Parts: sequence; structure tokens; C-alpha cells
Amino acid sequence: YSETKFDPGYEPDWAVISTVKKERRQEHPPVRGTGTWGFSLPLSELYSLRRSRFSLGKNFLVMTTRGGDPLPPLHFHRGGTRELLKAMQRYIRLAPSPMDGRLFLAYPHDSGALSQSFDELHLFDETSADLVSRFIQDPYATTFGGFSKVTNFFRGALRHPESPLGNRSPQDAHFPHSGAELGPRPEVKRGKPLDNWDQFLDPEGRVTDPQKVKKLVFRGGIDPSQRNEVWKFLLGFYPWNSTTKEREDILRVKTDEYFRMKVQWKSVSEEQEMRNSLFRGYRSLIERDVNRTDRHNSFFSGNENPGLTLLHDVLMTYCMYNFDLGYVQGMSDLLSPLLFVTQNEVESFWCLTGFMDLVHQNFEESQEAMKQQLLQLSLLLRALDPELCDYLDSQDSGSLCFCFRWLLIWFKREFSFEDILSLWEVLWTRLPCENFHLLMACSILESQKRELIGSNHDFNSILKHINELTMKLDLQSILCGAEAIYLQLTNCKELSLKVQEVLGLRVPSSSSEESPNSEPSETDSLLAQSEARGASSCQPFNGQTPTHP
Repeated sequence: YSETKFDPGYEPDWAVISTVKKERRQEHPPVRGTGTWGFSLPLSELYSLRRSRFSLGKNFLVMTTRGGDPLPPLHFHRGGTRELLKAMQRYIRLAPSPMDGRLFLAYPHDSGALSQSFDELHLFDETSADLVSRFIQDPYATTFGGFSKVTNFFRGALRHPESPLGNRSPQDAHFPHSGAELGPRPEVKRGKPLDNWDQFLDPEGRVTDPQKVKKLVFRGGIDPSQRNEVWKFLLGFYPWNSTTKEREDILRVKTDEYFRMKVQWKSVSEEQEMRNSLFRGYRSLIERDVNRTDRHNSFFSGNENPGLTLLHDVLMTYCMYNFDLGYVQGMSDLLSPLLFVTQNEVESFWCLTGFMDLVHQNFEESQEAMKQQLLQLSLLLRALDPELCDYLDSQDSGSLCFCFRWLLIWFKREFSFEDILSLWEVLWTRLPCENFHLLMACSILESQKRELIGSNHDFNSILKHINELTMKLDLQSILCGAEAIYLQLTNCKELSLKVQEVLGLRVPSSSSEESPNSEPSETDSLLAQSEARGASSCQPFNGQTPTHP
């Protein structure tokens, strides 16, 4: 998002996700026989059609093109789905999927009727009072909007964002992969925190078994008394194979480098700053954010607290370190726990650079990384729970835009400060896969399924409900759920290729086929080196990664 999208004097739009701006949908030229709000698709471009049904007789269809793009759902409040399918079968063959009885794959007949399209089938004439078209414009720029009525009945026509993963083949389209049998979800329990750090150091101070340390941190986190040391390794400030003497040298060099950068911005005169609007804008945003970041925490409370000065100075220095990115709202949320744990200006800065190496793309103006993560989350959730996805689709929430804040700052606003310390150190291990934060999101959403569907929430109430989960979630339960989801998915033999890629089980390839002897991903290698804790494939994560063809 950019500075022009919000008033920097208030909470950024992603911080309160229950606000919806209503805008009129851009009108497209009417299609012959369809009226103003119809759309046309040659049946030769139709790849699949999926039927869904909810309580109160709400039926809808989702069509996917051969390019992998889902079209707005078609709702039928007065019946007619069978008649539609029957009419379409005059021109194409609809074969039910062997994996999902609600999914139909489209094949051409050997006739010239393929030139027929929806307008020629007279599906959307002016008298059809069953259509309301609703879509959400780009939620990734931290805004919501784009609701438009066509009639008083049709709701929930959601336009999904284009895939940031590049061109997708029909076999990897979003909707057709929802019928794989996942099998039972194993029960998972958390372990004890890492509390014997010194036992992992050799006489010269090297970490003897980094993979075991990461696995123990993933299983149970770190004892608060030892976080200050272990975090510096997890975030790359110190190499795992460095000696105590080498770390002393690193600290000395990094301290000098930090203060050289700090002097750069502190030496900017008022006259210079007046001629540099970008620098002036960064300083203004930082000053505003520092005054409202974790002020409930004693380290940052009060008006003359030195912790606030450190927070300000580290963020300003980061602007000099990475001036192209500079400062974007949300980065103060990432720094405050680092500063709280290290209690050191220099160490917190270099830990922040390591953290930003993992998430800096979240803050880039293009928002491509956020779009990709939301698409990947959608892929995972549909593989896990098609029913929940169908319900969210029917309520205009299939884009999962309400998860934007979760992914942007790694759930910082959803859990307590102490819980965030535990969660982030688990995520920094990058176990059992680099996208474990997406499995966390799936675990949260599944924990709310009964409430969302049972209470028949609509779009706005879904946003409100998700926003009100703040500080009400049990971290250990969500972590167990996320790990259990990982095990359940990786044990599935029919997992789609795209889901395998998200889980790090398969190296993404630009070609349609991949050699079975291709090199494993870095994540696969990391997991393969970890120490096994049990022989059964349904045991809690043990460092071994299930293999997929």
C-alpha cells in the first residue's frame, strides 16, 4: 500500500478490517441479449463447473475457465440449476469428476455448436430478476470496496484476483482440486521450551546441532531467559557455526556499521530535510507510529520512555539501511518485540534486518507477495475444507481479504505480546515448511467454521467477527491445529501439485512435467536433516517430510 491510500494520522486501513467502502462497479458494455450486467463466455473456454448448496435452499454454481480463472458465482434462489446444465449439455459434454460429485469437467462435442455462448443461451435477459453482482476490488492495497446491485436477489458474485503465480494450466486451476481424500487428522501435542542452550555449544562456542535446536524451538518455543541469545541465531545476526570469539568480532563490526548509518540521518539539517520529501515522509510516519506501538507494554509506556526513543532511532536507521523500501506502517509492530527481548539498540536493528529479509516483500508497494500468499492460503483452505470455502464464496469472502493483516505482520495484532514472542520464534525456524504461517491461518479459520456457518454470517459480519478475534485465540491450540493440518495434507497421496508447492514438497517448475529425480527444495533438505522423533507418519512433526511423486 502507499502513503496516499490512508491518513497517516490514524490507524492504517489494515489495522481495522471491519470497514468497507462501497463503490460502484465499473460498467462494461452490455453483451447481446444479456443486459447491462451480463457477462459472456464462449463454451469452448469453459473448463469446469462446480455446484454447491447451502441451507435455506441457496444454490450456486462456480465456473472456471481453461486459463484457471473462476468466474463470479451464479446464484439460483428459485431453482434452475438442472435446467441450466441440461441447456449447456446441448453444446458441450459435462462429465462428473470421480473425485468430487459436485464438480463437472467440460468437454466439447464434435459439432459446430461450440461457438454458442451464454448470451446465445438466453441465460441473462433483461427480465431475469435473480441477479445481483457483487465483487471486491483489490483488497491487497488495504482497502475494501466494489459492491453493486443488479437486482434485489443475487448476492455474492466475487471476482477473484488474478493469480500472481503466473499462468496456470487447467489442471492447476483453483477450484477443481477440492475433492482429494485427506484421511484422518492426527492429534498433535506441543513440547517443552528450549531451556538448555549451553548444552548445544561446543568448547569454542559453536552450535553443535542447529537442526535439533530448530526442531526443539518449533516443538515448544524458547524459555524466556534464553531468547536473547537464540533469537540472534534464528534471525541470522550470528552464523550457527560461529565461535564465541567470532561473534565478538561480528558484534564490534556491526556496531560500527550501525552507528555510521545512524549518523547519516541524524546529521541531516532542517534545510536538507525540507528539500527531501521522501525522507521527511518517513520521519513523520515513524514518529506517529512510535507513539502508538505497544504502549501497554512497560518497555514502551509513558511519554518520556527511553524505549520509544530506541524504537524511533532503529526505524530511522533502517530507512538509511534500505532507503528504497524505507518505512512502511506495520514495521514498528515487527521491531517492538525484538527491542523488548534484546534490550539493545544495535542487536535489535540487526535482528530486524534478518526478520525483514523474510517479510520485506509484504511491505512492497506492488503487493504481489501479499496477493500470492492470499492465493496460496485459498489453495490450502480449499484442499482442507471445501465446505467452508463454498460458504465464504457465497458471502463474498472467498478472497480471504480479512486475513490480510494476519499475513502482513505475522498475527501481531491477533495474539498477546507474550504469545507473539512464542509464535514468531516458532515461525523463524521455517519448520516444517516456509509457509507454516499460512497453515496457522487455516487453523484459525477452521476453528471458527462452526460460528461462521452456523450463525449464517454475511460479508460484513464475517469481517466483524474475524476482527473481534483479537486476543481471544489460544496460541497453543492454534499451533497444534496448524501442525496437524500439515501432517494431514502431506499424508495425502492425491494432493494437487500447487498445494505440494505451497507446502515445500515439490519444487515449482515452469514446465508442465517435472523429473522425479529433480533436486529437492531447500525446505525439503532442511526437513530431511532434522532428527526423527517417531516412526509413524501420523506422529507429530519429526523432521521427516513425506515424499510425493
